[in-house]
Amino acid sequence: MNQRDISEADLQAHVDGQLPESARAATEAYLREQPQEAERLAGYQRQNQSLRDAYDGALDETVPAHLTAAMQRGGSKFQRWPHLPHLRYAAVLAWIVFGGLIGWQLRALQSPGESGRGAPAFARQAAIAHVVYSPEVRHPVEVGADQEAHLVAWLSKRIGTQLRVPQLNEQGYALVGGRLLPGSPDERAPIAQFMYQDAKGLRLTLVVRADADRSRETAFRFAQEKNIGVFYWVDQKLGYALSGEIEKTELLRIAHAVYRQLNP
Repeated sequence: MNQRDISEADLQAHVDGQLPESARAATEAYLREQPQEAERLAGYQRQNQSLRDAYDGALDETVPAHLTAAMQRGGSKFQRWPHLPHLRYAAVLAWIVFGGLIGWQLRALQSPGESGRGAPAFARQAAIAHVVYSPEVRHPVEVGADQEAHLVAWLSKRIGTQLRVPQLNEQGYALVGGRLLPGSPDERAPIAQFMYQDAKGLRLTLVVRADADRSRETAFRFAQEKNIGVFYWVDQKLGYALSGEIEKTELLRIAHAVYRQLNP
């Protein structure tokens, strides 16, 4: 394989450690000559590591007794898979199917006052992306605020609709720049992330994607992932999520400022 044959699939396989040995040398040579691509893939790897750090511990948790009992009952549909080497794996699979694993690991992300209904995947993605990229010192964004016109044009093309970048200087936050994020495995729609920073270095991120919520629910909703708050909403076929490690009332004030600028 030569460098001209390298595809996005090869690059993603490199990120996941699944690249065949025959393609590894050419891919690594390509990345040495393309530092922007190398940094993009490094960002994906950091995101993957963040997810592993957050959720791999679930594999060591005790499976709830009622799910283990369900696997042992003769009527369990999972008995159709006798090739599973250990009952533990089957029980873990059942836990995932029944939502127990997801509910347990993401319980902190449920919106208060919503009868325990969890936040959508889009809000969770926003929180995770904030945690991954906001601490970056040298490479927090792919394109800086000094190239704002290029940034907007590039992300608008990738998202598939014309984007506008809110200016939050009056709220005390200057635009740092932005980057493109991968969408969820189910929908694969790319996501734009814009980053802002105040005079003390505190950062907020605003992520935007097309058709993020087909329900067209336009009301602001709030989610919390540990110390990261997220206000998310849908407006004119675009989904928005504003994330930051600040008080809920302050984050809401800034979310309203974003909304007003997008709807003058």
